Amino acid sequence: MLRLDGVSVRFGGLAALTDVSFEVAKGEILGLVGPNGAGKTTLFNTISGLVKPRGRIVFDGRDVTSKALHQRARVGIGRTFQIPQPMHQLTVRENLEVAQVFGAGALEPARIDEILAVMELSHKADADAATALALQELKRLEIAKALAIRPRVLLLDEVLAGLESRAKRLFMLKLKELHALYGLTIVVVEHDIETISNLCSRAVVLDFGRLIADGTPEEVFRNPDVVKSYTGGTH
Repeated sequence: MLRLDGVSVRFGGLAALTDVSFEVAKGEILGLVGPNGAGKTTLFNTISGLVKPRGRIVFDGRDVTSKALHQRARVGIGRTFQIPQPMHQLTVRENLEVAQVFGAGALEPARIDEILAVMELSHKADADAATALALQELKRLEIAKALAIRPRVLLLDEVLAGLESRAKRLFMLKLKELHALYGLTIVVVEHDIETISNLCSRAVVLDFGRLIADGTPEEVFRNPDVVKSYTGGTH
């Protein structure tokens, strides 16, 4: 479904990503793991079209490396941002409408109604998105905007960050529901080991912009290189 071939990104003298290669299978839930500054968000920015890399990004057999942001959205690459970014002075519904027109090229009111219901936001559909939503609702709105474009792969950047334990568990169940309901391929950035272990069948680990591990969550979190990248130690 999604393949990265030798993806590298530099910001001036800083190597943010170096020769990163891996594949994501159709229908997979993949965890993208690594310490702060490892390059995870840069990788998402590269896949979604915000940053141009060296190397190749192939989606569903099509080279999208040179495609613009809206073109990648329209072939089925959706994403969220670590810090929720509702469009100010617009209602929740209008946020979805803008995202849908940009990412899908046309407005589908029935699809928006469905997503509002699935994401438990119908009761806030006409509320101001920037002022009337709690943190958990803002995170659901981020996902709803991404779903509005009919994505086939969904890139989730720390959507569980800042939530307490019970809210995290409920959010994980929601992600599993979306995965089954829409047949999504999901790549999720998350620091919490328990979350990755419960949600993902596989994880890849970045450290200083390089891929250092790829395997099941159990294999990855026992990998000495991964342990060292998080703790500086060997246990």
